[in-house]
This record gives sequence, structure tokens and C-alpha cells, in this order.
Amino acid sequence: MSRLFSRTLREDPAEAETPGHRLLLRAGYVRRVAAGIYAWLPLGRMVLDNAARIVRAEMDAIGAQEVLLPALLPRAPYDATGRSAEYGPLLFGLRDRRGGDYLLGPAHEEIFARLVKRECSSHKDLPLILYQIGTNYRDEARPTSGLLRAREFLTLESCSFDLDDAGLAKSYGQHREAYVKIFDRLGLDYRIVTGDRPASADAAGAAGRPGGDDRGETALSGARGGSVYEEFLAPAEAGEDTFAACTMCDYAANVEAVRVGPADVDATVEHPPLEVIDTPDTPTIETLCARLGVPASATLKNLLVRTAAGEVVAVGVPGDRDVDLVRLEAALGPVAIFDDFAGRPDMAKGYIGPQALPADVRYLADPRVAPGTAWITGAGEPGRHAANVVCGRDFGVADYVDVATTRTGDPCPRCGAELSLTRAIKIGHIFQHGRTYCDAFEVEVLGPDGRPCRVTMGSYRIGLSRIVATIAEQHYDARGLRWPREVAPADVHIVATGKDAQIPVALQLADELEARGLRVIVDDRAAVSPGVKFTDAELIGVPTILVVGRRLGDGFVELRDRRPRPDSRAVTAEGDAEKAAKDVTEFRAEIPVTDVVGHLVFPP
Repeated sequence: MSRLFSRTLREDPAEAETPGHRLLLRAGYVRRVAAGIYAWLPLGRMVLDNAARIVRAEMDAIGAQEVLLPALLPRAPYDATGRSAEYGPLLFGLRDRRGGDYLLGPAHEEIFARLVKRECSSHKDLPLILYQIGTNYRDEARPTSGLLRAREFLTLESCSFDLDDAGLAKSYGQHREAYVKIFDRLGLDYRIVTGDRPASADAAGAAGRPGGDDRGETALSGARGGSVYEEFLAPAEAGEDTFAACTMCDYAANVEAVRVGPADVDATVEHPPLEVIDTPDTPTIETLCARLGVPASATLKNLLVRTAAGEVVAVGVPGDRDVDLVRLEAALGPVAIFDDFAGRPDMAKGYIGPQALPADVRYLADPRVAPGTAWITGAGEPGRHAANVVCGRDFGVADYVDVATTRTGDPCPRCGAELSLTRAIKIGHIFQHGRTYCDAFEVEVLGPDGRPCRVTMGSYRIGLSRIVATIAEQHYDARGLRWPREVAPADVHIVATGKDAQIPVALQLADELEARGLRVIVDDRAAVSPGVKFTDAELIGVPTILVVGRRLGDGFVELRDRRPRPDSRAVTAEGDAEKAAKDVTEFRAEIPVTDVVGHLVFPP
């Protein structure tokens, strides 16, 4: 510690936004260089390298081969797949001195596919899995939450190449099993959920969706087509994703992927005729419900958006829900909220109704807006609404799209029981692309029959720097971080609390433990008080703390185990003293100095 390039902080940095981010900064693991850009100090680099070691071990175990791809890439391959336009402002673009068009790699599927096209010519070269642990770049409009939404980040990118769909399914399964082993070894609490597959790659992120998202480093990297897509989500309050889980069956899906069945409508019900009513100063669902004394679920909310092609589209959802723009962009591609009502006097802002839309405005609706359902909605005139507006009688729906927000208590699409919602951090995904990229670059090999065979491809990602941040969000208490042993910067943190015999003994114990294969941090700072040393050790969060202190003269040292215990839990909010005391519960014992090495190398 006397030579360690790091400094702990006593106060929370102003830039800290989440508990894990705050502790990584205070404990000296990372430092902010610019918005969304971080430097890794020695302790942080140790944790990052440990996580990468686990990833490499499990990827190598399934026969994957590691490559290293450049971060500076030509734009042409991304133009060929359409992703340069789809990423849009997320791309860091630049030109060289000769005018060549380049970008900083947001993802590398195109490069993987082109490499395979050049190097593989026969079916005997497949199946093949290539991966890299490299840096990706996204020009996030709103980088937040430290490493969770950064503009530069370390990522595992893996691509599989197979002759047919059966081979792709096998490679997909191998990655799924490898990811389970990786996240288990990393000590993460996570869920595997069904994810949504956008119509165009990263279209939602490229559009700069209002409210932001956390797709920067785990975004769908080319999710056009394909059949199977799953996400790995780690429950955490800091997460910007949400997944729905059934309270009865094993159904789980990102809220963007929850599908709604058609509404159960009684076709025998006869609704009264459409009635236009005066509702001055009611441009919002809230003001309308207050005036009429009706629940929001009885109203129809209509959102106008403009697509990338310039088309104006109206989207209808029940008034007690909102339009999920992520899901909408998955269906339509990038969209912008329409607000040019001055140029469209045929539409009244705040009083839009599907029965009064101009002919050139396409109307989409959530499945809950089914034929036979009646609604209160805008009448198409300022200060007026219409009641008893029946779908199928008074207006039609061009297409149904699952775009309404999912809520706690909604029915499970599988069994009908209630869904519960949980905030989570997206830490990885696995995706069967099919021939999306191989078609773009004509990646073919000679099949067993001697004929050209188009290769099929899978894409698999883990946000590695995000993983470190996620572990910090899940493993901490009131005193600091509590790293799982496999990723911790050391196995043992030795704290020498005296100025005389304690420091030499601490250094000797460190040498003996390192000789037996343990990684050790030893606090040998002579001019630092014991209180500061204890505070720093608990903040840094190494699993085992060994205190060489006052009992050394009696032949004893103190052992503290800071690993999460079965009866402990992470601090997720400011709590009272009793809660804080429970959260920092840890094992403590005194052991003879002569037993230290054996006790730690061969724990009882």
C-alpha cells in the first residue's frame, strides 16, 4: 500500500450516480477522464483482468479462438450492412489525411464476417467460433451511471459460423452454457430472459430515444432477422432495463419483449353512437379524466411520431399506459416525436382521435385496442373529445404492435398469472443472426456436395467493463465493496496496525502467502493510523482481511471475512443503524500467527 498508485476518498465524488459507481471511485479503482470515459487504476485493472481471465477460460473451453481486432475501422463494411446509418450519431466518425472514411468500432460483426470470408473456403473449416476482448465506442448523448453507460468500454464479442441452422443452434447452446458458467464464477445474481429483436440494428439507440437507455455496450449488434435472442440481466436498482417475471411459472422477458394477446371482447355488446363532447383545457389524459370523472383505462391515448422515411404515424394505447419508444422503434426503426402542428392544421394537438385522422396518417394500435372495444378519445378539434368511439365501427387499425408499457400485475403471456417487474443491468446477450451478415458479404464455403453453401452466423456479447460495475452494484455494504473471491484484486488484505514489529511480520506473512499462491495486499504505511487502514481495507473490499495488531505480542492475529454471507444483503438505500449493522455482519476470529498460512491456504 505504501507504493500503490491509488488514493481512497472520504467523501462521495460529485459525479457519483449509483452506489457501485460511488464506491469504485472512493476505493480508487477508476477515475473519470471525461464524460463516459474512465481510466482504470491498478486495483481496477486487477479486477478487470480477473473478469477477463474467467471469460477467456470459459470461451476457450467451448473451442472458441481468440483474435484481436482493431478499434479504428473503415466505414465501408458498415455502409454495406446499413449499420452506419442505423447507428447514426452514436458513431465516432473520422477521416484520415487522404480523406478515407473511418470510424471507431461500435461492434465488429462485419469484420468477423469478412475475415471468415477470406480465410475459410471449405465446410471442413466449420464450425468456427471466434472471439475478442476489445474496446468498443459509442457516442452516447447522455453517458451516465459511470461504467454502466460509457462511451468507451471493454467488451467480449464472439461470433459463430456454421453450415446450417442445426449447427447454429448448437453454437448458440454452447455460448449459453459458457455464459452461465462465466456469470456464476463472477458471483453475479442474474436472470436469462427473452429479449426483443429490433427491426434494424441499434435503431432505437441511434435515434437517441427520450429518457435514455443502457444499450451502449450490450446493444443488439446487428439484430436484423434471426430467430432466437436472449438477454442476461442482473437485478439492480441502478439498471436501466426492466424485466417481467411470472409469479407462477418460469416465464421471464425484458419488458420490451412481453407480448400481449388480443383483448377478450364481448361481441354481443351494442355500444351507443359516437358522441362529441366539449372538454375545454383537457389536452392530457390526466386533465381529461379529472373533468369527466373516468378512469384513465377508459381513454385512448394517441401519440404522433415521424419515421426516418418522413411518414407521420399515430400510435394508440390505453390511456393508463404510455407508448414504449424502445418497442416502437423496434417495429418502425428510428422515430421522432411529431410536434409540427403548425404545419398540419388538420390535426389538433392534445385532441387527436383515430376516427378523425387525416387519410395520410397511418394508425397503429396496441392489441388491447381490439375490435369491439369502446373508448373516450380526442375528437380532432381543440377542446373537444368523443365518447363511445368503437374500434372496428368508428375507426380501423392498420396494424397492431406491442408498444404499450408493461406494468406489475399484467397477465403472464404464458399462464395468465400476474407479472412482477424488476430493474436490472443488461450484462450480455446471445443471438442467432442467421445469414444477415453472411448475405451482405457473400460468405460462402464449399459444402460436402461441392456446391457453394452460405454460412450462418451467431453473435454473442458480454459488457466486460460493465460486468465490473455490475458486481460492484450487487456486492457492497455500508462500509464498502465486498468482491467475490475470483474477481477481487487480492485474496488477502493484511493490515499492520502498529509501527514496530507489526509491519515486518505483515510483510513476512505476505511473502509466505504469495509463495503459496495467494494474491496479497499488505498495508505497510507507517504514518497512517489504524482507523484509516481499517476504513480503507473495508472500502477496497478484498474478501479476507488479516489484522496484525495489538495481539501480535500474544502470538495472535485477527481474521475478518468480508465475503457476502448467506444472511447478509446489499445496502440499496439509506437505512437505520440496526439495518446497517446487519448489512456489515462478517466473520471475525483470532488465530495463532503460526496457523495463518495453513488456515488461509487450506481453510477449515
